[in-house]
Amino acid sequence: MKMSRRARRMARHHRKQKHVTALNLVSLMDIFTILVFFLLVSSSPAPNLPSSRAIHLPEAETNELPTITPVIMITPEAVLVQGRKVAERPAILPEDEQPGLPALYNALVDLRGKETNTGVGAPTDAALEDRITIMGDAKVPYELLKRILASCSQARFTKISLVVSSSQRRP
Repeated sequence: MKMSRRARRMARHHRKQKHVTALNLVSLMDIFTILVFFLLVSSSPAPNLPSSRAIHLPEAETNELPTITPVIMITPEAVLVQGRKVAERPAILPEDEQPGLPALYNALVDLRGKETNTGVGAPTDAALEDRITIMGDAKVPYELLKRILASCSQARFTKISLVVSSSQRRP
């Protein structure tokens, strides 16, 4: 018996559909390998510090990587603790009878209270509780830096780190 045109077309269509196309895994594995290498290269072993275009860090040679600690930023306009403005720069430059900065001391005491009471923003290790990082412009006057260091020591932050720009890193 002779098949109709429609029946032949349907038979031809079904023969084409029986052949299953295989998935080419080689190119997919290549893409995932490149992705893994990219993620390994772009990940850094140390935490990233906050950055600001207003701050030009001093140059120094160091082999130490930064740790996660509260950060004091000294910009040309203000002093910030954890990104929150504490004092204006022109207002704190004149020397008064106190060696430290009262506004900075109060902010650091509040920060220490938050770390010990709620655990929010607390360092990951108990040994880091007395550590703080100062990130300041290379042109910060020494008198201002001295007053900030005095405020940190009054607030019982005894291990103070200064952020510098370094081209030399530990492998």
